[in-house]
Amino acid sequence: MATQFPGQFPGQQSNQMVARIKRLLLSPASEWAAIDSEAMTTTQILMGWVIPLAAIGPVAQFIGSVLFGYSLLGFHYQPSLGMAIGTAASSYVLGIIALWVIAIVINALAPSFGGTKSSVQAMKVSAFSMTAAWLAGIFAAVPSISFLGIVGLYSLYLLYLGLPRLMQATDDKAMPYTLAVILVTIVAMVVTSAVARTIGEQFASPMGVLGSGNAGSIGGTVTLPNGGSVDLGKLNDATRKIQAAGDAIKAGKGAPAVPAASLAAMLPASLSGWKRTEIESQSGGAAGFNGSHAEARYEYGDDGFRLSVTDISALGALAGMGGALNLQSNKQTATGYETTQMIDGRMVSEKWHSDTKSGSFGMMVANRFMVEASGSAPSIDTLKGAVAAVDPARLEALAQ
Repeated sequence: MATQFPGQFPGQQSNQMVARIKRLLLSPASEWAAIDSEAMTTTQILMGWVIPLAAIGPVAQFIGSVLFGYSLLGFHYQPSLGMAIGTAASSYVLGIIALWVIAIVINALAPSFGGTKSSVQAMKVSAFSMTAAWLAGIFAAVPSISFLGIVGLYSLYLLYLGLPRLMQATDDKAMPYTLAVILVTIVAMVVTSAVARTIGEQFASPMGVLGSGNAGSIGGTVTLPNGGSVDLGKLNDATRKIQAAGDAIKAGKGAPAVPAASLAAMLPASLSGWKRTEIESQSGGAAGFNGSHAEARYEYGDDGFRLSVTDISALGALAGMGGALNLQSNKQTATGYETTQMIDGRMVSEKWHSDTKSGSFGMMVANRFMVEASGSAPSIDTLKGAVAAVDPARLEALAQ
């Protein structure tokens, strides 16, 4: 089915876009083949795909900031209407510019990785691979669930499938080519975010793009403009796992989730005087993605917190990106703190409000299971102890 964005009636264009989005998310390999063969122009791609979809995140961010504001460590910040509009508008424009730059880099690097240069094909890769990330931007409308935007990492898998095919890269250089473009994308997104936040005050400039025509193994660490870093070896391994998970799902052999009842059985009946007052579990799946979840509430006096275990199954391959990106952040105020870091190869997040004696502590185990305790307690140590009570070694065994 040919894509003819301009000149269609709005309803026709919308229906075709929704259908293509579904196919990209559920059967990406076959949809990339269709995109590869379709005649498009850069203008058609920008007007019919990029401009409407790239607006989702900025619009959602604007709505979330105006309606809810931002709460952190007991403080609440409500931006002015003008600031919210400015941030959203700059995010939108800079996002489109970043996508254009990524397309230029994709095209420029193609010969170095055995591919064929084509500005239109490069724009196809840049635009259509971003679909999942753009859709995930909708979660920004409600700040409390904005963390769900992590599902946008599925765009990396879309890139992995589409890039070698559309740019005709040789098989032995497909992986290095993909990793090089992922690095460019990461840098572009970091810079775009920084510029959008500080528009009118200062501008962040991207570091030089590193590329190589060497088809050998990729290793080492690249430092990003925001002070973070990317472990290329781990990124390579994580990308391969994403590919394997995607291939298994496509073949109808996606990894089954651990039964919810088994997860519930790992939640202790009591925790050092804390009484378990309720417990629940559920599981489900769609399009080859399976998951299960169990959580319990514990109470002691006026305090109470929830302890949960979630199996994200095949999507755990995406969690491996955390190790590759060496995730680390640290925010502190007079009344609390918030940290995210990698400890012993596991992603760990910790929040604590000393004024309200509440917070959360979460740990990703085996790049698949999220164990988290959140609520009110005498100290963060109580929440850490609750998470530790869910035996990580046992979870790692279940992941085998």
